[in-house]
Amino acid sequence: MCIFAENFSKMEKSSYNSKKSTQLSDSKDRKPSLTLKEWALEDRPREKLIAKGKKELSNAELIAILIGSGSTGQSAVDLAKEILNSNGNDLSQLSRQGIKELTKDFKGMGEAKAVSIIAALELGYRMLSENINRREYYISDSKALFNYIGPSLIDLPVEEFWAVFMNIRQKVLFKQRISIGGITGTPVDIRRIFATALEKNAVFVAVAHNHPTGHLTPSKEDKTLTCKILEAGKILDIKLIEHIIVGIDGNNRPDYYSFHDNGLV
Repeated sequence: MCIFAENFSKMEKSSYNSKKSTQLSDSKDRKPSLTLKEWALEDRPREKLIAKGKKELSNAELIAILIGSGSTGQSAVDLAKEILNSNGNDLSQLSRQGIKELTKDFKGMGEAKAVSIIAALELGYRMLSENINRREYYISDSKALFNYIGPSLIDLPVEEFWAVFMNIRQKVLFKQRISIGGITGTPVDIRRIFATALEKNAVFVAVAHNHPTGHLTPSKEDKTLTCKILEAGKILDIKLIEHIIVGIDGNNRPDYYSFHDNGLV
């Protein structure tokens, strides 16, 4: 452009520069990509958190802090709102999005920003799991089992099978991952379940596995395995009280299928 401009006459240069200046000034759509510091005070979630505390921030504002900046003509808060809206304003659904989905569907979302969101939501899940494991926990029904073991099974790319061991009051003594498989199944060694049950002096056992595809309907193999665990437990006088399948419901939320509630245990 510089070499080309040198060949203009003074009049041509003046005309060219004048036209160029007019074109730029007439463009209303060209806005720089702004960082959080450059937006109005009410759009600065960092300052709001410092001034008012974390509880005063919306989910979008918290996500905006993670991503740091928006895109051309869009604040980080607006970008965060767009990301949330596309996931039904559901953090659980957002947590199931990978780097590919986040960087593909949203302008201004690079890999680093996507990683920040994924890491923060994973920390939330781990905190929930740790809080449950720190206190005494009792498996009184299928919902209690789901709340206890669900965080370990939600959003896994492959199938895993877990067992929870309890005393006579159904207080949790120990939980153990029995096996890891593929997308459509995982082999389960029943002997390993009851070897641990005997080691921990467990009276009751509950088991759970996930369906990476999300569906909650038990397969024929799931039902057969449940029957085998039930029969093995009878011999050792260790009762299987529940088996749940963790997946996703019709509203794309984490949910479970209970063998006990459906009369199969």
